[in-house]
Amino acid sequence: MRYLYCLACLLLLSTLAQAQSSFVPLNQDYYHLIDRYEIRQGRWADKFHSTVKPYNRQAIMQLVDTLETGTDDYGVGTYLSPTDKFNINYLRDDSWEWASPQPVRALFPPVAVAFGRSTDSTATQPVILRYDEPGDSQRPLFGYFYRKKADFFSVKNDDFDLHINPVVYVGFGKDQALSSSMYTNTRGVEVRGSIGKKLGFYSYFADNQVVYPRYIQDYGKQYGLAAGGFAPGQGVVKTFNSAADFIEARGYFTVNALKIINIQFGHDRNFFGNGLRSLLLSDNAAPYLFLKFSTRFGKRFQYTNLFAELQNGQVVLSGLNLFPQKFTAMHHLSVNLSRRVNIGLFEAEVFSRDKFDINYLNPVILYRYVESSRGSADNAFVGVDLKVNAAQHFLFYGQLMLDEFLIKEVRAANGSWTNKFAAQLGLKYIDVAGIPNLDLQGEFNVARPYTYSHKSGQTNYVHYNQPLATPLGANFMEGLGTLRFQRQRLTVNGTFGVMMKGTDPPNRNYGGNPLLDYEDRLRDYNNTIGQGRKVITTYSDVRLTYMLKHNLFLEGRFLNRQQSSQYVPDSYNTNVFNFAVRWNAPYRSWVF
Repeated sequence: MRYLYCLACLLLLSTLAQAQSSFVPLNQDYYHLIDRYEIRQGRWADKFHSTVKPYNRQAIMQLVDTLETGTDDYGVGTYLSPTDKFNINYLRDDSWEWASPQPVRALFPPVAVAFGRSTDSTATQPVILRYDEPGDSQRPLFGYFYRKKADFFSVKNDDFDLHINPVVYVGFGKDQALSSSMYTNTRGVEVRGSIGKKLGFYSYFADNQVVYPRYIQDYGKQYGLAAGGFAPGQGVVKTFNSAADFIEARGYFTVNALKIINIQFGHDRNFFGNGLRSLLLSDNAAPYLFLKFSTRFGKRFQYTNLFAELQNGQVVLSGLNLFPQKFTAMHHLSVNLSRRVNIGLFEAEVFSRDKFDINYLNPVILYRYVESSRGSADNAFVGVDLKVNAAQHFLFYGQLMLDEFLIKEVRAANGSWTNKFAAQLGLKYIDVAGIPNLDLQGEFNVARPYTYSHKSGQTNYVHYNQPLATPLGANFMEGLGTLRFQRQRLTVNGTFGVMMKGTDPPNRNYGGNPLLDYEDRLRDYNNTIGQGRKVITTYSDVRLTYMLKHNLFLEGRFLNRQQSSQYVPDSYNTNVFNFAVRWNAPYRSWVF
């Protein structure tokens, strides 16, 4: 009944709503393009705050229009390489329903033209012949399919907008650490659109069978559900012929209310941050049921309230029992201090009730006050993020997450277990050394022991047994870097990392696994990052991608991972070779 009530409210608000688009699903390659062009224009986007992801399609098109018609802070037009223009056309085609028609111009000598005659014998001015509708395909299939480059089937009129696309991901490979071959087999469908340009909707459904590399299978032994298989970022997974067999389904409604407030309700993931990882909230875990309010006050402020229902997968189910539910309430305030500096403030609570505690629905109160006034011991977090856009080439960014932080223990410098925090520093550098479309990114992440953990699976910062922040959990430090070079349809991606983590031997809790009860900690003081069984991992992943048609990719990949552990049986090296065809399916990152 709660969910039906929320849906009824959405439908009611849609009668007063402004035009509303769906959101672009989280996708590392796709979002790199958008963030790159925000850096390129030298100031923040007008219609969204890029720390809060995903972005809606209408706002992305506004950024694209600004790139083509605007100037930078120095009054100079934004330089666009041929590959940038290719990418802008790609983004236009992908969200064509929100793109502006493009004028087709030609230079005319002093001769008669079809609809007029030149009156100046010396004039050779550009004349607009027509306006091309964005996304049109030159060769529709049977006259009904692929009338638009990006959509297998689409309909758009004043009352209804519909886009339907197949989803296919077929890949084959070999992991030298496994005796069997690897493969990926994904088949599904993606549907998006709007009703009356007021109520937006999105739905994704796919059936998957995947054989993962050995190190991901080992990771699943720690974070998998009590019964069944494991797949990164998924909930319930079965095992079929040694493969992870799972269904992924995501979907939501979205509506704009009171012009400045967007409401979104459904199952999906969210992301707060600007890095490869997020220490606040990432897309690492499975999709979850959520209700999100995004309020924008001009270009300077964006306030996000996120309420979600999570699942405690640490309980062994029997009979007709359901996974125990838990809840989280988050708010994030993003402030553009200037055209180049942005700061964000974050707070979250994870709590266990029979139903959602309506005290946490207050969108402007501090959650810590609600927790204390209820006499509960919920899991509280506060955080801050910062980013600086510099010289149209650089983005400096960082995050700090505090989890039950005690100042007196920090001053004592005695390694108290209560000093639970995570921190991030990062840099994006586009068009390195003046080479168009050569982009680098590097970041450093660290998390103290016992961060994100709590007294039980009902209050830890975990959903379906997988961390809501970084996949490494806690008690780690890492350095990550990416390199990307694109020449229109061809892209080379490299991901590299060095990770140091303290793991937990059987029946000992050194603070690396957020699933464990922190009251079973090994000691109160003298805790250091990397304590326990220290594991050092080096990671190199090189990927070559070619786009045959819109969102149809051929992909070759080589991954080398070397793991060295103080527990010798856990030390091994692996080389992974993989070839895949992706059609409307995002690339899947395996950086663990």
